[in-house]
Amino acid sequence: MKNFFPFFSRLHNSTHLLLSIVFTAGIQTITAQVNISPTVTATGAQQYCTGTPLNITTAFNITDPDDTTAQAVYIQISSGYVSGQDQLSLATTIPGVLAQWNVSSAKLSITGAGGQQLPYSTLINAVENVVYNNTSANPSAGIRTFSITLGDANYLPSTKHYYKFISSVGILWTNAKIAAENTTYYGLQGYLATLLSADEAQLCGEQATGTGWIGGSDAASEGVWKWMTGPEAGTIFWNGGINGSTPNFAFWNSGEPNNSGDEDYAHITAPGVGIAGSWNDLPNGGSGGGDYEPKGYVVEFGGMPGDPILNISASTTIEVVKLNSATGAARCGDGSVTLQAVSANNSPVYWYDAPTGGNLLASNTAQYTTSSLSETTTYYASAFPADCTTGTRTAVIATINIPPTLVTDAAAPVCRYTAAQLTATTSAGVINWYDAATGGTLLGTGSPFTTQNLTNSTTFYAEAVNNGCPASARQAITVDVLDTPNPQDENVEFCENAKRTISAGIAGMTYAWSTGETTESIDIDSEGTYTVNITNTAGCSAVKTITATTLPSADIIRIEVNTDVATAIMADPDLSNYEYALDNGPFKAYNVFANLNPGNHTIYARSINSCGNDEMSFAVYMIPKFFTPNGDNTNDNFTLAGMSAFPEATINIFDRYGQIVASLNKSNRTWDGTFNGNKLPATDYWYVIKLDSKSDEIKGHFSLIR
Repeated sequence: MKNFFPFFSRLHNSTHLLLSIVFTAGIQTITAQVNISPTVTATGAQQYCTGTPLNITTAFNITDPDDTTAQAVYIQISSGYVSGQDQLSLATTIPGVLAQWNVSSAKLSITGAGGQQLPYSTLINAVENVVYNNTSANPSAGIRTFSITLGDANYLPSTKHYYKFISSVGILWTNAKIAAENTTYYGLQGYLATLLSADEAQLCGEQATGTGWIGGSDAASEGVWKWMTGPEAGTIFWNGGINGSTPNFAFWNSGEPNNSGDEDYAHITAPGVGIAGSWNDLPNGGSGGGDYEPKGYVVEFGGMPGDPILNISASTTIEVVKLNSATGAARCGDGSVTLQAVSANNSPVYWYDAPTGGNLLASNTAQYTTSSLSETTTYYASAFPADCTTGTRTAVIATINIPPTLVTDAAAPVCRYTAAQLTATTSAGVINWYDAATGGTLLGTGSPFTTQNLTNSTTFYAEAVNNGCPASARQAITVDVLDTPNPQDENVEFCENAKRTISAGIAGMTYAWSTGETTESIDIDSEGTYTVNITNTAGCSAVKTITATTLPSADIIRIEVNTDVATAIMADPDLSNYEYALDNGPFKAYNVFANLNPGNHTIYARSINSCGNDEMSFAVYMIPKFFTPNGDNTNDNFTLAGMSAFPEATINIFDRYGQIVASLNKSNRTWDGTFNGNKLPATDYWYVIKLDSKSDEIKGHFSLIR
């Protein structure tokens, strides 16, 4: 009978055997009745709506031609699991059914209360009421794969293999290899797990209990790590030590494999040691207690020659969707705008006109082009279809920038070598200043804008920009550059007792005279120094100084007559400023006239600078200094020579005592030196002459000589 044992061993757990032993004619007859394994089917490839639990399957069934019950069903998140977010649970209470969620292995176990068998109908109802939920408000996007199996091993849909951690504290790697190869699962041959992908590493490491042996070793050749078990036996997966490399896949912990103490066997690290689920190299018996003591081994089922095809597992998927990014767009003026949104895993993007509810505008497109807009409008992108009421939509803004209006102010002229200040206003945005109508150099931004120092009249260009949207055209502003006024100082002369107009000499300016006047020209009537501050429209100013000198007018203060010589005495001692004339004679450069006839005369004076004329009349009367009344017929009488020319003249003669001794007039023109017929003594006598009623008295004295 021992020749049948291998056959029975492969059938273990995959069938139920009804054995009948019949001995006929000394021959032992064995009849085996095989119980067929059930078939599990499930459908469901769905999208998760954030915040709303979702059934993991849309349909689930168990078919079995010869059984109607099972002890348990296991549902595991076999790929894409995010610990701390993902969870499975029963949505409703089912009598006689227990549901236990293991967060570390991501497995929900559905068993009968008290370990009793459950009808397939009850298990089907339970599975169809299992829901997936993500506890995060911002779930990690990706596809969650759910393995549904009637066995307790973990099923991985990507490999169609089963994995089971078997606890055995302190077991040697070599013994674990043998034990694994002596294990079957529904007829599948077991072996120490060979992990060829991240899915397998995650399932066996991060989701399993861990701390167990796997099928890798470099015992045959140090530094050449091979899978020593299963269908991949002999396959190299790592060359070298810590800094080695893999030709396919490896998941060593940081700093491993380090071959510390001749470590030739691969082991999944204990929870909390380095990278979760990663590998470590250890000796055949591990390395002491604690985290480096073997706690068991991971058995993989599937892929071996002769393995039966099992259908005791099925899988479904739920995609956790979300937008990775959403990008608005802007344009200048009215028109359509194209918005962008990118979802994780390139899942469909839906576009709405409201944050909740509203209208679905477009679906399954990463770009949405709006209708023609005249104002900024907010749209909403989502990875969720319209029937998802709990998923958050992302606002995406279509910005319509209105081209700004620009008003520039005329620039005031500036002085050469100074800067100008330019101003402008815009309805929105900023103002940029350029040196050209298009292109050119950006000189500055904002208003007011101060230019560089200017040497010539220059044109600048203002441009208004609102969020990258410029006004229709730049506007030119020309700055006139003016020179500083350059007046010439002056010396001016003007006539005494007259006015003179003086001028700044430069038209079209503003003026500030030292007299307080503000006109271009002013009248002055006195000599002195006058200044005027001359300012042009640019504010450039200069000072002109005018020195005014008075030219005296002709002013005869008296006529000095000495016998027949008359001299005009002027108020101005500089006689060269004038010309002189006697009576109606010609003007001459001298003021003395001689050989005058007795009588009335007039001297005229005029300024050679045209500062006016003056005249003064005088008389030539020739009063003698002495006379000698001795009868020699020479100078015997005192008389006023030419007295006949002064018909109104009177002369009174006084002695030293003030007594009138004689009076002369037109009827009595001479005095013979007597008084009342008596000769007066020789001495000095005094006279008072009055030529007419308007003239002043002429006083003097003369001598009487005998």
